[in-house]
Formats: sequence, structure tokens, C-alpha cells
Amino acid sequence: MSLSILDPWILVTIAAAAFQTVRFMLQKYLATETLSAGGATFSRFFYSLPFILLLLLAYLSLGEVALPVVGFSFWSFGLLGAVTQIMATVCVVLLFKQRNFAVGITFKKTEVIQTVLVGWLLLGEGVSALGFAAIALGIVGLLLLSGGADAKGLRLSDMTNRAAGLGIASGILFAFSAVSYRGATFAVAADDAVLRALVTLAAVVTMQTVIMLVWLRFREPGQIGAVWGARRVALWIGLTSMGGSLCWFIAFALQNAAYVKALGQVELILSVAASTLFFREKISGREWAGMAVLVASILMLILVI
Repeated sequence: MSLSILDPWILVTIAAAAFQTVRFMLQKYLATETLSAGGATFSRFFYSLPFILLLLLAYLSLGEVALPVVGFSFWSFGLLGAVTQIMATVCVVLLFKQRNFAVGITFKKTEVIQTVLVGWLLLGEGVSALGFAAIALGIVGLLLLSGGADAKGLRLSDMTNRAAGLGIASGILFAFSAVSYRGATFAVAADDAVLRALVTLAAVVTMQTVIMLVWLRFREPGQIGAVWGARRVALWIGLTSMGGSLCWFIAFALQNAAYVKALGQVELILSVAASTLFFREKISGREWAGMAVLVASILMLILVI
């Protein structure tokens, strides 16, 4: 069926991509200047959790609704999503420290195709032929955009470096987390998509905070204090993480995770725009071509779903 550009899942996905662009910029700064990869990852969950819990309480109170019932499948999907997202985020933060960052991010962006496969594996959800064609077209645009100004294309040798490995790993892990979160929202006994997303988000981020707290306490004890010391910047990571995660979870509650991830690649266009506007960086011909192909794939996706 055809969709309107004002369809709720489209609007919240674009909002999520915008929040994520800002958050990754902040995390890059912290990872390179202040915190380890684990510390930068923990800061995202630690500083967003209070805001998420307050938002859930406010939503329940203002809506005068009870906390929905959840069962074993909710916690199973939630835990799988929580763990894989932690691992994926660590991979991305480690990517920030690699000289082959562009190559790694290129492979990370193949998570859209991986989400199609994981969605079919975990939830039995597929995509239409035209939907898959739109996703494939988007991958072409992403490869053009992610290659860097001097890129001439990807070589087989690119797949053997550490950055490529981190990029591929993060893509697979993000695919599992996205599909798991969609599965968790299905397991919440409520019709309200926003409520289902909030409950899932609160449970997942609580688990992630506890997991990372235990990990850092025994493996990187100094990082807990460093995260607190970086609170002036990390607080904003928490706020942008809350906004982005809530929008992602609402989108997953409304639409197939593969389609959400495909539309979410608008994040790369936003990143290029931010670099141009704030850092006065020039856009190469390859990047213009990549953005054009990506926009075409997004429009095609909206029209064919």
C-alpha cells in the first residue's frame, strides 16, 4: 500500500535519525577525549535512564493507565536486544578510533540488509520485492556516501582490516537489537504504540545500565568516575539518546524493522549536512551522487510499502 510522508512511523524514524546524528557526534568527542569505548557506551544508558523512567511515569499518570502486563517473551527479546545493542555500540565507538573509519562505517551501514534477514529469522517478517529493491538501492547510495572523498570503490582487501571487522560486527548486532526490540514491543499487552515503546525502552535501558555498571566495576573501575566527571557533555548524550531511542522504539512498534532501518539511513544525509553547515566541509561529487541515490531509495520505499 502507498504511504503518506506524514505517516507516524516515517516521522518518528526521521526524528530518531536526527537525534542519533547528534548523539554520535557527542559520543565521538567523549570517546576520543575523555572515556574508553565502554565508558562512552555506559554514559549513553546511564544518563538517559532517569529521563526515560520519568517520562514513563508521567505518561502513565497523565493517561491514567496502569503499567501493562509483560511475559517471558518480552524479557527474552528485551535482553537479547539490550546485549546486542551494547556490543554494537562498543564496536561503533571503537570505530571512531580507527584510521579506516570510513571503510568501517561503510560496512556498518549494511545493517539494513542484515535486518531483513534477522527479521525473517526471529519474527518471520519479510519484505516485498519492491521494498527489497528500494533497500538495495539505498545500500548503493550508502556505499557512495561512506567511501570518503578519495574513495574509488571497495576492494576485497578492505574487508581484512580491523575497521571493516568492527563495521560488519556492529551491523549484525544492530540488526539483532532492532528486530528484538520490535519483538519486545509486540509482547507488551497494550494497544497504544507509544506506551508499548516506553515500557520496552525503560526495561531495556535499565538492563543495559546494570550490565554496563557491573562490567565497568570489575573490568574498568576508573571509568565509572570518569563518566560522572564527563557529565556536562554526557548529560546531553543522555537526552539525545532518550529522544532517539524512544522514536526508534515507536517506529519498531508500528512498522517492520527492516523498513524502519532503511528509512533511518537518512541519518547519513543529516551527518553530511551537519559537516557542511557547522564545519564548512565541501561535499564531493561522489557524496552528491550518494545522497541523490539514497533520497531516491527513500522515496521509493515510501511509495511501495
